[in-house]
Amino acid sequence: MASMEITDLEAEILELESFLPYRLYRLADAVSREFSGIYKDRLGLTRPEWRTLAGLGQHGTMTAKALGEQSAMHKTKVSRAVAELERRRWLTRTPDEKDRRVEHLTLTKAGLAAYREMVPLAKAFERELLDKLDARERTGLARAVAALEAKLAQP
Repeated sequence: MASMEITDLEAEILELESFLPYRLYRLADAVSREFSGIYKDRLGLTRPEWRTLAGLGQHGTMTAKALGEQSAMHKTKVSRAVAELERRRWLTRTPDEKDRRVEHLTLTKAGLAAYREMVPLAKAFERELLDKLDARERTGLARAVAALEAKLAQP
């Protein structure tokens, strides 16, 4: 009977260190923290501000809703990031002609300059991160991430 109770107890324990969702979260957080040192030191940006700058730099004009969807940020984080980048004069807001509740966000020349300063630094960071893996591991990682993204995107 005692061995049965231990087996039942073990079945009820979740070993976080081997639980894939937890491992992915920890890895993503560690990489994000490491990268944040670059944009924080260089431009004094928070994660949401960096993601907003990067999204607008990549896509041009976007709405706050689209930025939130693209970057997986809550609308309040997007709103605060937009307000700070606007305060710095790095973006402008243009009300939508058909729906005044919607604003189109665009980087200013200063915002584009900050984005262009960060692009080579971001690419170098990614290169250094991937250089920690051999070619076979990089290929496997790219395939595994793409496969999980595709499967999770399916309804």
